Amino acid sequence: MYGIERYLNVRSAYGPSFGPEGDRLCFRLDTTGTPQLWSLTAAGAWPDQHTFFEERVTFADYSPERQEVVFGTDTGGNERTQFHRLDLVDGTITDLTQHPDAKHRWGGWSHDGEQFAFASNRRDESVFDVYVQDRDAAGDEAERVYEGDGWLSLAGWSPDDSQLLVHQAYSGYDGDLYTLDVESGEVDHLTPHEGRVRYNSPNWGPDGEHVYLVTDRATDTLRLERLAVDAGEFTIVDTERRDHAGDEWNVGGLAVDEESRRIVYGRNVDGYTEWTAGELVAPDRIDPFPDPDLPRGVSGGVSFGPDGDRFAVTLTADTENANVYVVDIRSGETERWTDAPTAGITRETFVESELVHYPTFDGREIPAFFALPETDTGTSETPVIVDIHGGPESQRRPSFNSVKQYLLANGYAVFEPNVRGSSGYGKSYAALDDVENRMDSVRDLKAAVEWLHDHPAVDPDRIVAMGGSYGGFMVLAALTEYPELWAAGVDIVGIANFVTFLENTGEWRRELREAEYGSLDEDRDFLESISPINRVAAIDAPLFVLHGENDPRVPVDEAEQIADEAREQGVPVEKLVFDDEGHGITKLGNRIEAYQAIVEFLAEHVT
Repeated sequence: MYGIERYLNVRSAYGPSFGPEGDRLCFRLDTTGTPQLWSLTAAGAWPDQHTFFEERVTFADYSPERQEVVFGTDTGGNERTQFHRLDLVDGTITDLTQHPDAKHRWGGWSHDGEQFAFASNRRDESVFDVYVQDRDAAGDEAERVYEGDGWLSLAGWSPDDSQLLVHQAYSGYDGDLYTLDVESGEVDHLTPHEGRVRYNSPNWGPDGEHVYLVTDRATDTLRLERLAVDAGEFTIVDTERRDHAGDEWNVGGLAVDEESRRIVYGRNVDGYTEWTAGELVAPDRIDPFPDPDLPRGVSGGVSFGPDGDRFAVTLTADTENANVYVVDIRSGETERWTDAPTAGITRETFVESELVHYPTFDGREIPAFFALPETDTGTSETPVIVDIHGGPESQRRPSFNSVKQYLLANGYAVFEPNVRGSSGYGKSYAALDDVENRMDSVRDLKAAVEWLHDHPAVDPDRIVAMGGSYGGFMVLAALTEYPELWAAGVDIVGIANFVTFLENTGEWRRELREAEYGSLDEDRDFLESISPINRVAAIDAPLFVLHGENDPRVPVDEAEQIADEAREQGVPVEKLVFDDEGHGITKLGNRIEAYQAIVEFLAEHVT
């Protein structure tokens, strides 16, 4: 049996990007302890490491014309991403943005590789503007081509490089698309609408006259549609397999190769990714190729090869650490290109989760993933970690988690619910926890524990709540609302006080978060009423609090508040704060220290 350190040394390879000749693929790999930029030239070839920073590489995008890559880094998890250009011929790295106090959001290369675009909050921390920069320019040489008034991101250049596709987000489930004329700075609003509508994964069509996207403008889930840029008209894109999953599941992961007219998209079917690949034989019709023969799991991040005959994706599953696969688009045949090591742990020992559904207070069925350890005897002896995802507009899916596999190997069961408010099940389900309905999602956790109490394997006195970010709030809320249900709680970068969280979160995020949680101006009393910090006296279980000092999303004061208040109430509290981390613990040494402490905490209070 291996310790937690060995499991945390299981590596991940992800984020593929094909080079302009298709003979090299770059990706990120965390062999050194933080994700760095690597590349290789064929499946199973020995990879080359190109960056050697102490800080993580956050993305990488190969030039469409040269042997060079733009990649991003931040400092101590502060999410203020800076761009750098790597010359793969001589290995030199050039700092491109040189504004360390600002966030930079990559917007893609122009087709000739001479320029790139990005959104940044350099001018005003609370809003994002659009910039265009020559590939060999740096710092203030970028040209601001549009002043924004909110949360902007870019979805690429038009085929003739005259326009940029701009997305503005108002909340996780509401946004708009615009085209931006790069020369004049004029914008055209493509998606005027009422209510909450998503226009996700937008891609320019081959002719530059259409945009392909997934939207829930007329459905509860995301479906594939085409938008005529000049007319503003939507058309459902027809495929021979359109009824494969009906409109029940979200379409996502959309990518279009303009030159070859190839198109790839996935469906999130109960958490698992199912891919469709094909060719646009008409603006609104796809002739499908055979389904990609990928292992069952969670995959995404499509990068086409230069001729559109193949594409790369990252794939992970419960029993498969993340690796890059390349798919032959015509045949559907796949090949794993990377081989991220598993620290000497055989993949056969990893445990696969079972998709289950449990009833909750209003008669709904809540989806969840449940995994039992090999040591389970079915005699009510197994402790359970209820692991709650963040977001809240996120989804727990069957992807590899080294901490989860360690817990399973050491006799814990792991239960991962997708309570109301989770994504992946339609916008109506995601809205069920909005503002005044916030605590209904916590009631779903109570129902989960009741379901576990009825399971023959579970020890009802040894159930632990664990979660990160919004999941950390759920942990604290569960401990304060239903203290009798829990043996312990583990709060990772969680929200303890919605008022102080909204007051102190990054200015660029506040409006988006208020759309989900409620506003400080109109809902302050309600936000106070649901904040765990104001019910801390109810906590009856030992509490572990983990945070990063540089967290720009959930400021570290949230951890300080709850740890101090709970300790004053006589609750056994352990607190661990890393001064070189942000919203999550990413550096390997810190992860080992953090999860070793959590393991010891669980051993003391649960087992």
